[in-house]
Amino acid sequence: MIRILATSDLHGAVYPISYADSSPKNLGMAKLKTLIDSLRDEHTILIDNGDVLEGSPLSFYHYHYHPLELSPMTLAMNDMHYDYLNLGNHDFNYGEEALQKHLSHLDAVCLTSNALMYDAPLGPKYVIRQMDGVKLALFAVDTSYIPHWEQPEHIAHCSFPDAFESAKQCVEAIQSNEHPDYIIGIYHGGFERDLDTWELTEEDTGENQGCRMLKEIEGIDVLITGHQHRSIARMVNGIAVTQTHDSGSELACIEIDPLTHTITPSLIQADTDADQHLMSLCDNEEAACQKWLDSPLGTSKIDLRITDEFDARLHKSQVITFLNRVAMDESGAQLSASALFLGATGFRPSITMRDLVSTYVYPNTLTVKRVSGKVLKEYLEKDAEYFSIENGTIAVNPSYALPKPQHYNYDMVDGIDYTIKVSNPVGSRITRLEYQGAPVTDDMSFTLCLNNYRAAGGGNFNMIKDAPTEKEIPSGMVELMADWILAHQTIDFKPVNNVRVEI
Repeated sequence: MIRILATSDLHGAVYPISYADSSPKNLGMAKLKTLIDSLRDEHTILIDNGDVLEGSPLSFYHYHYHPLELSPMTLAMNDMHYDYLNLGNHDFNYGEEALQKHLSHLDAVCLTSNALMYDAPLGPKYVIRQMDGVKLALFAVDTSYIPHWEQPEHIAHCSFPDAFESAKQCVEAIQSNEHPDYIIGIYHGGFERDLDTWELTEEDTGENQGCRMLKEIEGIDVLITGHQHRSIARMVNGIAVTQTHDSGSELACIEIDPLTHTITPSLIQADTDADQHLMSLCDNEEAACQKWLDSPLGTSKIDLRITDEFDARLHKSQVITFLNRVAMDESGAQLSASALFLGATGFRPSITMRDLVSTYVYPNTLTVKRVSGKVLKEYLEKDAEYFSIENGTIAVNPSYALPKPQHYNYDMVDGIDYTIKVSNPVGSRITRLEYQGAPVTDDMSFTLCLNNYRAAGGGNFNMIKDAPTEKEIPSGMVELMADWILAHQTIDFKPVNNVRVEI
């Protein structure tokens, strides 16, 4: 029996804890290490499918304060003894130098058919692995949508040919040159269609091309996917397909029986003990990170805690007001927009760095765009698609919850007053839009501050991508918030209730 174990979207999760409150969690690389060791034998291959360098307070702390040292994620991956790894879009978040340092110190082989730096692939396009007389071919591709999100300076010398075309060409080359028994595809991307009905579940932008690969590329026996943080282990079109949830909460296991030619995919929960040796490799930086997280910054006289994420979006939490205020103060823009990220905790009355990194979980910078009144309304109409009506009440549009939660694609804007009428047809939901008490007209012009993801059109906000860029602010939003609080010491303002969402 040949066993392939795969992780994906680890997002800097080394320790089995929640950084919001230090409570224990069944996740992290230390728990996966114990699980993997219990399953591994001489017939096992261990693969990571990308997005390991970004996503936790530990990774944030490391790359902002100790970037010249080996990252905890590099140390942990080597201790887990990976055979191969793919790259994910978030592995480029800290720039080319950080990625190269990580790759150059890994014992594992980086596979990639479509991630190039200086016009050269960052690893072999595919590898052949002989195991008990069975010939396996493994190849990997990353989502080619990375330039739509990433800061240009982080990928200045990189290019990302189309993932589907790269996978197709790679499989054809493998079949022509190698004649393997099994072809294993590793794709840091997900599915654009329902795996049963094949109906589109999102706009077909090319970000996720998994269904097209399953349907149009002949010869793939296993497709290990990621990026969407879904829990999938099943057969589709005769192909074994897996995808794991994020932060190391699950391990994908694909078992190949060469005698019966059966392939069995499954997911295993990370509900075991954590590996103490792995954690000891990172303990010094983790201790420094925890001390940093508890560093006092200031206080708030306003309740900025998040207890109900949906209500915080429906009624625009004052956390969003604060985020937008910081962005406008820093940028000088007339308007600012922010989203409430999944799992955001908000701020306690006595604010620490833990509050900030548990609320703003991405290393986003800011960009100021010049938008007309017409574009502003188009942008708000796109935002308004987030809501739907179920049983007579306002709810989240199912497409924002499944197959992948995309609550970060609903922005709330300060500097204007507006109403979203959810019962109106999509595209006609903004019924009131005012600036300084007067209606916004199409020919008006505004400066709008957004994070770099949205400014690049992330979330299919193409009207923002196409708007002229006035200014880019290279500092991360967490640092800007910390600086603002340290300078002012106290958050205190009259609550701003400028967004109304009604049936």
